[in-house]
Amino acid sequence: MIVITDFTLYITTVKQSFLLYGANGYTGQLIAKLAKSYGLSPILSGRNEAKIRPLALELKLPYRIIDLNDTEKLHRILSEVKVVLHTAGPFKHTAKQMIEACLATNTHYLDITGEIDVFEMAKNYHEEALIKNITIMPGVGFDVVPTDCMALFLKNKLPDANKLKLAFASIGGGYSHGTSITMAEGLGEGSAVRENAKIISTPLGHKGRWIDFGIKKLFVMTIPWGDVSTAFHTTGIPNIETYTGASPKTFKILKYQHLYNWLLKTSLVRNYVKRKINAKPAGPNDEMRLKSKSLVWGEVENLDCQIIQARFTGPEGYTLTAHSSLIITKKIMNDDIKIGYQTPAGAYGEDLVLEIPDTHRELI
Repeated sequence: MIVITDFTLYITTVKQSFLLYGANGYTGQLIAKLAKSYGLSPILSGRNEAKIRPLALELKLPYRIIDLNDTEKLHRILSEVKVVLHTAGPFKHTAKQMIEACLATNTHYLDITGEIDVFEMAKNYHEEALIKNITIMPGVGFDVVPTDCMALFLKNKLPDANKLKLAFASIGGGYSHGTSITMAEGLGEGSAVRENAKIISTPLGHKGRWIDFGIKKLFVMTIPWGDVSTAFHTTGIPNIETYTGASPKTFKILKYQHLYNWLLKTSLVRNYVKRKINAKPAGPNDEMRLKSKSLVWGEVENLDCQIIQARFTGPEGYTLTAHSSLIITKKIMNDDIKIGYQTPAGAYGEDLVLEIPDTHRELI
């Protein structure tokens, strides 16, 4: 039964629904529109009723308006649902409040972050999540499902691997406002790798190389991708580098970034970039996403210099995120759950990503 109170729709069946927080964002809307195809009916949620309500009416879905700083209301609403799929970033500003609220209400937590610091923060709640019998699983979208599955796939092929390299790129597509804002907030902050099991700060783009993704050979450079945290948790491999597609020209320019990092970190520059982002379309349109492809490459190496490589192709990143996040949400709604802090491949295996339509993986 659906009840209407003060223009707010909600489901009265306790713990039989999931909350999609940030449903008015670019990725949140994609997830909301795809949910029905997975037999799911989320409660749409966010801070802005003017944006959430029209979407809820269009999709004939219930909705709740919540500010994450309103702890009492947040706890009350989370007590109604089994799972939160959190899509409102940058997650360094929002994940902690939602995770702690989930712990307080015994609600399973998922998000679509790719931020290393958020993964590392979420790990700290592992013991409490075990006690509360819930899962805490950040990164259930393109950040980091395909790369996490690639890491485990390669680890299983070479169990004594001590080095892992992961790269991703796209053919076509573009960035959403949310992704772009997260990137803007990281201007001037540098990159990271894992060396001997520890996360080490490095300059952004400190390494570059050409990689054959199968469809196309592309130049990539090192960036602070979430797998620097998650792939270690999933595989135990102590040395990890992550790369993304970039132009060789950008790579060369970044060699001088240390000279102006101080400027990039100023609120003046970051706010200017955010204004430019907000003036652009919310993200790639349906036609762009349909024509685009996401590409992933991975390599493991052991102490004997034995190397194994593989590559993966799939739908455009935001499309992939909508599918992967709903696949994992449905698993939890069906009680296919591993409690505590989890990574996607760690919980559901190397073939999780192959449950997404139009995906392919091969050894090279």
